Amino acid sequence: MKVINSYPISPFGGLNLVLKDFNKLGIDHFLNNHFPSLPNQSKYSWKDLLYSYWSVFFCGGDCAEDLSANLKHTFTSNPFIKVPSPDRILERLKLLALPSHTFTAARGNSKHHFSFNDPLNQINIKLLKRLSLIKSKNNILDYDNTILFTDKADAANTYKKRYGYCPGVALIGRNVVYVENRNGNSNPETLQKDTLRRMFDTLKSNNIHIGAFRADGASYNLLTLAEISANVDKFYIRAKMSDSLNEAINEVEKWSNVLIDNRKVFRGSAYVTPFEKIAKRTKQEHLLKQYRLVITKEKRDDGQVNLFTGEAYNYRAILTNDFDKTDDEVVFFYNRRGATEREFDILKNDFGWNNMPFSKLEYNTVFLIITSMCRNLYQYIITQYSKIYKNLSPKFRIKKFIFRFICIPAKWIKSGRMIKLRLYGNIYFKT
Repeated sequence: MKVINSYPISPFGGLNLVLKDFNKLGIDHFLNNHFPSLPNQSKYSWKDLLYSYWSVFFCGGDCAEDLSANLKHTFTSNPFIKVPSPDRILERLKLLALPSHTFTAARGNSKHHFSFNDPLNQINIKLLKRLSLIKSKNNILDYDNTILFTDKADAANTYKKRYGYCPGVALIGRNVVYVENRNGNSNPETLQKDTLRRMFDTLKSNNIHIGAFRADGASYNLLTLAEISANVDKFYIRAKMSDSLNEAINEVEKWSNVLIDNRKVFRGSAYVTPFEKIAKRTKQEHLLKQYRLVITKEKRDDGQVNLFTGEAYNYRAILTNDFDKTDDEVVFFYNRRGATEREFDILKNDFGWNNMPFSKLEYNTVFLIITSMCRNLYQYIITQYSKIYKNLSPKFRIKKFIFRFICIPAKWIKSGRMIKLRLYGNIYFKT
């Protein structure tokens, strides 16, 4: 086999089309206008810095070092960006960080380190609105926390007995709208009321109305529930088993039969006023309200009887202020939030969340929000491109998008006093 040297050809020619569309959408001007001003002598603009960093993920990389190690030669003579070094990008991102905060919960003496960056979250929401990815009214918002295992210097031990962070993430559809980082020793329930208050304030300042809110059992708390009900129209929260919940189960008069994956379960609902004992003990009775509890029970295989209900069943319950939907509709609507776990998998494996670059909580908060913006942009791009190119689907993970669209041999040439992109292969693109 003979190897013949030739002119450099980029293996990621499709990326040029993505960057071109970014500019058509005005994202280049948006970034330069909304991010902090850079020194006049700066060689690289925010467009260059962030386009280059996001290109790492659009080309299958997972860290900034991929730019110099694997990608920089592919950007030779590229008219869309000037590629800085990884160190330059990371140093600029550090400038966006805000000091972290230390809190003490009402119970216990543990210190909880939180990092929130409202300016960056505001920019992310403005970008989503510019792309028409979120509406002003009746949005469905899902909130959840995830564990990011890491050995960074300031990471704390999580409830899973490994060191890491525990960021809270809010999504509208498949778009990340809010990220707040917290250290690993702060479980999702800790001070969640304050996190949600900051989130709702950020959304309200951008005139984003939440029609429905879904969350897991970490939000099943008197103060958290009061914060949620004051900021949304309808909420759907997984209820935790307790004495009052068991009493509500006994009050259900009618159970309907439901077949789920060939398994027979029973479903019913009751009206409840949760947290009465806590409210009286803390003199917060004014927060008490009556809600609806939708319960699903399934017979236990081992036949073990529940001490409170006197039945051999497993129970799952959803607390809601929606009195209009049927029991089945409430459960089906709540279960759609399961897509949040898939989004965490995408963020961790496709957009670098498993490889955080910094050693401080506040710096990594910047990283999480910047890569969330990349995730949101990818969702926009794949949705739009799938309407034009038949070999793409809006459900594709970025790896498949790279194989089918980004990995096109190409190089920039000068012809007729113009710079043109030459693509190699039997590919049908129209410009």
